[in-house]
Amino acid sequence: MNKIKPDVGKKQSSQNSGIEFVVAEPSGLLDFLLLNLSNRSRNNVKSLLTHREVSVDKVVVTQYDYALREGQKVQISRSINREKSPEDVLNIIYEDHDMIVINKPSGLLSVATDKQEQLTAYHLLMDYVRKNNPKGRVFVVHRLDRDTSGVFMIAKNERIKLALQDNWGKIVSERGYIAIVEGHLKEQSGRIKSWLRETKTHLMYSSSVEGDGQESITNYQVIKQTPNYSMLDIRLETGRKNQIRVHMKDLGHPVVGDKVYGAKSNPLKRLGLHAHKLEFEHPFSHKVMSFEAQLPNNFLSLFDKTGKVK
Repeated sequence: MNKIKPDVGKKQSSQNSGIEFVVAEPSGLLDFLLLNLSNRSRNNVKSLLTHREVSVDKVVVTQYDYALREGQKVQISRSINREKSPEDVLNIIYEDHDMIVINKPSGLLSVATDKQEQLTAYHLLMDYVRKNNPKGRVFVVHRLDRDTSGVFMIAKNERIKLALQDNWGKIVSERGYIAIVEGHLKEQSGRIKSWLRETKTHLMYSSSVEGDGQESITNYQVIKQTPNYSMLDIRLETGRKNQIRVHMKDLGHPVVGDKVYGAKSNPLKRLGLHAHKLEFEHPFSHKVMSFEAQLPNNFLSLFDKTGKVK
């Protein structure tokens, strides 16, 4: 194989696609992007693939080692063409001297993992805070799964972080989610109770045996339905890892896009789970604070005027 040269791609403009490169010689996709986007970090470039922002000949590609051929066109969507500031990415719902609440987009990690160190809500919020205060810090209070969107709160000082975490179970009065699940539920509402355990491969599963894991309780109410999908209003009594996803699988109606827990369809091109409401009592002022995150448009577009519960 020929060595990859610095001019492996020829840059072109494109009104519809943002940045477009023409492949000058064969190479792997990640290597190609690293050479042609030299102003971006390796993690940032990887994130473009992870978030489906890269296309080859107008087909979205996410594989790092995808083999490029001479003459192919690699497009990077306009949404990431410009260098975004944290404010461009973060949909800030509320901010004061103690906390920041955002509507986290699907696909963005809450905090770092071994595989992703930079593109996280935590790092973006840290950058945002330090624009005004170079010594500013942020602290994780709770987490959302990467593919779950919605209300995500982070503390701006350690005092409020500890107060929130130490009293989370007592002060949180409502944790509301909207879930799009497969199928048409016969029961329009219900309560699911089980004990959740984690496997060695980090998957969660339910046990009906009391004490065999962490007690987990999920309440649901059907909002809209079609023959193929149902929209549920979900209220948690407990907040365990993957709780909603496991309980929807137990119900026989997995969350759409959730292949890990049994989903066979992905009409939203993402996980059909959105944290739409968080309500709690402030640990110091004792004021009730309530935050809501607007429902993604594609959640609603999946249900037409006939998608009403009868």
